[in-house]
Amino acid sequence: MNEFEKIDEFLPLRDVVFQTLRKGILTGELKPGERLLEIHLADKLGVSRTPIREAIRKLELEGLVTMIPRRGAEVANITEKSLRDVLEVRRALDVLSVELACDRMTEDELIRLQAACEQFERALVTKDLTQIAKADIAFHDIILESTGNGRLVQLVANLSEQMYRYRFEYIKDERNHPKLKEEHHQILNFLREKNKAEAAKAVAGHVDSQEASIIHSLFTE
Repeated sequence: MNEFEKIDEFLPLRDVVFQTLRKGILTGELKPGERLLEIHLADKLGVSRTPIREAIRKLELEGLVTMIPRRGAEVANITEKSLRDVLEVRRALDVLSVELACDRMTEDELIRLQAACEQFERALVTKDLTQIAKADIAFHDIILESTGNGRLVQLVANLSEQMYRYRFEYIKDERNHPKLKEEHHQILNFLREKNKAEAAKAVAGHVDSQEASIIHSLFTE
């Protein structure tokens, strides 16, 4: 696992441990089904067991860790059913977001979305998965925020952590990067045109592409 220097050194220790373990799970350093032994992790990270225990509890709440009777904590498995369930809800919320954004997005927000689109392209060049995922989230967050619907923002936030894990699985495969770039441009252009039907279609296809790619990668290869 990576050492602490790659995490914000100004964070409290418990947050550093949490972010380190979380990143290990999302990037695949900690494999699905792998046991998270408090003593082993405490020795590896050079901390006491208390922040390890706190981090594991938070990761369980995010759905990244599962508590197994008589075995303890394990990295949660990604199942095809859980993937389909999450993306089914996310697809519906993203379609609603872009439809509302077509009516409500301001010129300033369109400019910000254009900048986020360009930032995403720059992130792709770095091949840094964390930066790519961050730029992808930033792009979609602008659309979501432009709806002005706090309830919708909250619903999407409730799925965000599980989505982040799937997003990592998708962007790991560089063959998907050109399609991601193209789809972002399509969504941006339809929002500019305030073409609600085509924007909704593009966003639904964006989610469907991710679902198909992840299922192929994890369950058929």
